[in-house]
Amino acid sequence: MKTWHVLLSMVCVVVMTATVSLVNIGGPSVARAADNGLSITPAMGWSSWSFVRRNPTAATIVAQANAMKSSGLTDRGYIYVNVDDFFQKCDGNGFMVDEFGRWAVDTAKFPGGIKPVADKVHANGQKFGLYVTPGIPKNAVLQNTRIEGTNYRARDIADTTRYHKNYNCKNMYYIDYSKPGAQAFVDSWARLYASWGVDYLKIDGVTVDTPDDIKAWATALKNTGRPINYALSNNLNISGAALYKKYANSWRTQGDIECYCPPGGGGSGGPSYPLTSWAKVSSRFGSAATWQPHAGPGGWNDLDSIQIGNGANDGITTDQRRSHYTLWAMAAAPLLLGSDLTNLDPVDLTILKNPRLIAVNQDGVAAKRIYNGPGGVQQVWSKRERNGDYIVALFNTGTSGDQTVSTTWTAVGITSDRANVTDLWSGRNVGVVDKSYSATLRPGETRLIRAVPE
Repeated sequence: MKTWHVLLSMVCVVVMTATVSLVNIGGPSVARAADNGLSITPAMGWSSWSFVRRNPTAATIVAQANAMKSSGLTDRGYIYVNVDDFFQKCDGNGFMVDEFGRWAVDTAKFPGGIKPVADKVHANGQKFGLYVTPGIPKNAVLQNTRIEGTNYRARDIADTTRYHKNYNCKNMYYIDYSKPGAQAFVDSWARLYASWGVDYLKIDGVTVDTPDDIKAWATALKNTGRPINYALSNNLNISGAALYKKYANSWRTQGDIECYCPPGGGGSGGPSYPLTSWAKVSSRFGSAATWQPHAGPGGWNDLDSIQIGNGANDGITTDQRRSHYTLWAMAAAPLLLGSDLTNLDPVDLTILKNPRLIAVNQDGVAAKRIYNGPGGVQQVWSKRERNGDYIVALFNTGTSGDQTVSTTWTAVGITSDRANVTDLWSGRNVGVVDKSYSATLRPGETRLIRAVPE
């Protein structure tokens, strides 16, 4: 068994290396998104919001990072450990601040601050992510804190007539970027995060109508000199796709995937389980199809977290979990897990570690939906990899009744009548198939194949 695990790990490394190479050599040239040189393939890792929710602590985050490593997920490419909201401290006026007007860390949750946690994540060979929202805290304005490295103060740059969108502590004023010191304030915040060892930043609450904040943070992160993956959130309007692509490495195309259920215990502070629902997951098919043209090396359509890992507590069936993962793989969406990695279900772990599915996600190509049947129950997605292979996914998104889903090689884009087919979930070679392919699928089931034209 030990030998088999070593061999499988070697196979995965080869697959992943080859996949990254495909993005950079051969095939048509692909326009890159944000010019920070990061996220040439979609980010992979874990985020705290879905399971940990409002209670991140140093011990909890380190435990999740260690579990991601010991489970073998880090060896498969899951490297980001991202702390979402509630690492900060708030009072009646919103976020409490340090002497330069930036969010103060809740030392009851993180006694040594953020840097020791980031250091432990880095010691695992992983990368560390953190969270922010746009604007300047009300407490910074009330205290008129100095902007680090300047003689300007918070009141010099705050637009106190408007509050930014903020989901929890609120009370974030807009920044007036026409004022001297505005960019310097964002720069100082980015420098602080960089000094803690941040490798990934999620900025939550930006919209197509807040381009100045998106640009300012992109500039600030670049000015740190530290490579920091830049993610925009959430439920962004597609009209701003060119803006997001110019400055960021990913952008959330919809609202939260968490179900926040059962009713009465939901909301952002409700129980973590179940993590999601099939309605939440399946709603991503439409947005993945609509946003598909905007994905590419350096910038990806973020469908939100992968809610797989805790078995029945995921809130979706095993078939639905495979469809969930298949869609994210086909869409080349970031693979950021939302589950409790310290309590991994063995079946879910095989889903998350499947090297063939990871390779499909990391090939740097976002698939197109080539068939969408009545009600979206039957769907077919296809993409051509840069080595000439075609990846085809068939879905039954319904919740009752088997469906026979079919496609032709012509519809897929294959000009030959014959293609050699491999089932990517099982790894089984099906053999040469003439002209068309079909599968009878259970409710929520998927079939994913690699078709190599003969």
